[in-house]
Amino acid sequence: MLITRYLTTFGRYLMLMGRTFSMPERLRMFWKQYVKEMQQLGIDSIGIVLLISFFIGAVICIQMKENIESPWMPRWVAGYTTREIMLLEFSSSIMCLILSGKVGSNIASELGTMRVTQQIDALEIMGVNSASYLILPKILGMLTIMPILVIFSSAMGIMGAYATAYVGHIMPPDDLTAGLQHDFVPWFLWMSMIKSQFFAFIISSVSSYFGYSVEGGSVEVGKASTDAVVCSSVLILFSDVFLTLLLS
Repeated sequence: MLITRYLTTFGRYLMLMGRTFSMPERLRMFWKQYVKEMQQLGIDSIGIVLLISFFIGAVICIQMKENIESPWMPRWVAGYTTREIMLLEFSSSIMCLILSGKVGSNIASELGTMRVTQQIDALEIMGVNSASYLILPKILGMLTIMPILVIFSSAMGIMGAYATAYVGHIMPPDDLTAGLQHDFVPWFLWMSMIKSQFFAFIISSVSSYFGYSVEGGSVEVGKASTDAVVCSSVLILFSDVFLTLLLS
């Protein structure tokens, strides 16, 4: 049955996480792998995060100005709503959905390829805890770098809004600045980073499970990569609802 299959998958996922979160056998090797994963999964994603955030910030500002502002509203409303949308949803939830496609497929295909080429089996034969050696640095690397990506995304979205104000002449920059500064709640930034931590764990751990559990050949690696992205995206959307209710 479908429920039985989902419960079996969830049980295997928990068992894998139990093996993953164990003390690394060689801290020096773990540290090198940890830094490498931060570079590969996080720092290499900064470019796409900045590019998408810039244009999303610009589009949000234009839409807010054209469709929400009216003579009955303050002129800073567009800047205020742009800031709230970028902080509360885009820089954490939507950005992590985008990263689930880039980072999640990368993790699943890397581990899946290692599984089908028997590299993971070789580690097990040598007595190495392959789950901890391969997966733990990815999870900790994503958890470490994600708050930085959130801050960069929010800042670049605001820069995109200013680009529309200065270049597109959508609204006076002073009105945009007044809206960005109006009634700022610092907790919203912290809430965005807290949510991103949960999403980073979902992306890295779920993608690692699908890649680590591959059985078969190259076709199954591609399928595992697709399943990892889909499952991570769905779990991010579900958890976003509960985290928003919990943290608001």
